[in-house]
Amino acid sequence: VQLVESGGGLAQPGGSLRLSCAASGFTFNSYAMSWYRQAPGKERELVLIITSSGGNTNYADSVKGRFIGSRDNAKNTVHLRMNSLKPEDTAVYYCNVRMYRRDYWGQGTQVTVSS
Repeated sequence: VQLVESGGGLAQPGGSLRLSCAASGFTFNSYAMSWYRQAPGKERELVLIITSSGGNTNYADSVKGRFIGSRDNAKNTVHLRMNSLKPEDTAVYYCNVRMYRRDYWGQGTQVTVSS
């Protein structure tokens, strides 16, 4: 299993960024995918989980209405569109899949929101 995130960087408050996660090594369209984030000095937290078909996504309250999760099962990728960014969104963002009670993680991508 390999998960590779991309698309992080620096954004201004109120700005947008789009993260992507390229997945390989498993049957992508059979599993829900998640995005997590970890801010300095804080525990890793769930941002969203998207079902295997992409038909349903559940969001953390802190990002609801601002972030949009999507996936392309033909390309084995999952995306995170982040709008109306706030300084408190600053974190390392991780792609995740859980299979057979085991979590697999990407290396993470840094998102910094600052003016």
